[in-house]
Order: sequence, then C-alpha cells, then structure tokens
Amino acid sequence: MEQQATDIIVATRAALAQASALAVQYSFSILGAMVLLVLGWFLSRILHRWALTGLSHVRGIDATLAHFFANILRYAVLVLVFVTVLGQFGVQTASIIAALGAAGLAIGLALQGTLQNIAAGIMLLVLRPFRVGEYIETKDVSGTITEVGLFATELRTSDGLYRLAPNSTLWNTPVTNYSRERTRKHDLQVKVPNDRDIDDEIDRLLSIAKQDPMIESVPPPQVFVDSLEESAAILTLRYWVSTPQWFKTTREMNRRVRIAFGQKPGGPEPDAAPAE
Repeated sequence: MEQQATDIIVATRAALAQASALAVQYSFSILGAMVLLVLGWFLSRILHRWALTGLSHVRGIDATLAHFFANILRYAVLVLVFVTVLGQFGVQTASIIAALGAAGLAIGLALQGTLQNIAAGIMLLVLRPFRVGEYIETKDVSGTITEVGLFATELRTSDGLYRLAPNSTLWNTPVTNYSRERTRKHDLQVKVPNDRDIDDEIDRLLSIAKQDPMIESVPPPQVFVDSLEESAAILTLRYWVSTPQWFKTTREMNRRVRIAFGQKPGGPEPDAAPAE
C-alpha cells in the first residue's frame, strides 16, 4: 500500500510538473498571440487610413474605389496576422494557406458573374466614361447616372424611372455620353420652295441663329443646301450650343424657325416649312 501511494504521489508530481511546463509554454504563446492580434488590428487600421488618405489625393480615383482598395489592404493584413497567430501554436500554416487558396478559387468560380461586375466597376471608376449627373445611352439602357458602385450603376430614365444596370453590361458595350463634351451640335432642316430666293432664306436662317444668345459664336452657325427636291431645296442650319442648354435651345429654335418659315396663327399660308 505504501508503494502504491508513493507511485501515485510521484505520478501526480510528474503530471503537475508537465502541466506547469505546458502552462508556461502556452501562456507565452497565448500572450504572444494576443499581442500579435492587437498589433495587427491597429496596424490594419493605420494602413487602411493611410491608404484611404493617399488614394483620395490621387486625381481620377473615385471615393468608392479608394475605400475598396483600402479595405482590401486592411483585410489582407488581418488574414496575415491570423495565419501568424496560428503558427504560434504549432499549426502548419502552409496547409492553411493552401486551403485558403482553394477556398478563394471555389468562391471565385461560384461568384464569377459578381466578380465580373466588380472588375467592370473598378474599370468604370478608374477610366470614368461617365460620372454622376451625366446622361448616357447604350444598346440596352439609357438615363442619367445617379450612382456608380462596384457591382452596379444606378440611373434615372428620362421619364423618371429608377434603373439598375450591372457594371459588366455597361463596360462591355459602346456608351454614348451626351453630357461629357462642353458643346453639342444641332442640325435644323428647312424646306424652301424653288420660287423663293435661296440666298435670302439662308440670310434669314443665319439671322435667327445669331439673335439667340445661347448659340455659340465659335464655331459660328452656318447654313448650306443639304439636298434638292423637284420643287424645293432642303436647307440645313447647323449651330453649336452649350451641352446643358442644348435641349432648351434646340426646342426654342424649332419654334422660332417654324414661326419665321411656317404659318403664323391667323396669318397667310406658309412659304416654307421645316422638313420632316
């Protein structure tokens, strides 16, 4: 009995000594892991703030894109810190990195369409073929841009409807931007009968254009004979207007030319009318 008691005491002391050694070893590992996590957390936030500030001062970088790249940097640092912490406990990090790579590949294949929209969104934000407030038109969509995101672009149609277009559909198709250039051209055609003096009608059209302050003087408005018919000549009045005033000015010019060449209320029959 005494021998058994002695063996138990010896075994207990050995177990306690081993547990104490393990506690000391893992306490340092746990302490080191906590320090790494705290430092990694603060480092990721600092790098995120620096990247966001630096990218915000780069000309041509959209705020959405700056946040996106800054977040990628932050989460990359956090993942690196997490793998390093696991290494403190003897975990084989090579297998973890391989597993993360395989998981990333699987997620990429599953979200292929979404990743295409993200890639297209990045290109749209970098190259900026259109900006918020500009009116665009593609084969499938048209409207005024209200927001350009990483996944999709929001538009407001001319009749006041909300439209959401995936970025990949806007990146992979030709886009006409009606608001980007400072000025826009407008051609207004008028049919002049053969019994009218063509030079007088040209001068009258030019006079109407030059009286409008919204029409650009450079390049100056011009009138030319666009085509000939059996009983009339088709004159074209070509002028340039600032883009924000284009719609209002062209509608007003249509009205004024109609009054000058068409039938006034209670007046005589028209000598010439705008061509259809």
